[in-house]
Amino acid sequence: MTTIDLQTIRYINLLDNVSKVKTRKCFTYNNMIIFAVPRALIAKAIGPGASHIHHIQERLGKKIRIIEEAQSVQEAEKFIRDIVAPVTFHSLEMKENILIMTAGSQSKAALIGRNRRREEELQQIIKDTFNIELKII
Repeated sequence: MTTIDLQTIRYINLLDNVSKVKTRKCFTYNNMIIFAVPRALIAKAIGPGASHIHHIQERLGKKIRIIEEAQSVQEAEKFIRDIVAPVTFHSLEMKENILIMTAGSQSKAALIGRNRRREEELQQIIKDTFNIELKII
């Protein structure tokens, strides 16, 4: 179970106030705020002509992204692809309670980031969401 800090609660409340969509999953990746909402509420969260996204970005001064939340580990690949887009990876497989992500050299560098910052952020997201470890090879 993840601990939600005050800043995350503010982000979640802002999404709720603007779009009337409630979520408990909000995290930061690559200096972007990502909200994970149920599939049925994605269009409502984005708003007509992406107006809700533009309004939130304007208020926060940061990029935001709204993605579909994963219900199980089987949906982890799509969930991770949505988070790291436009960076791609070859495959994702589960071995002994560890998700192993295979990527090419350019993609691997982009996924790891400077001083391993993106890798650490993604590992924390996976740990909080699925309670498993992530390894990038």
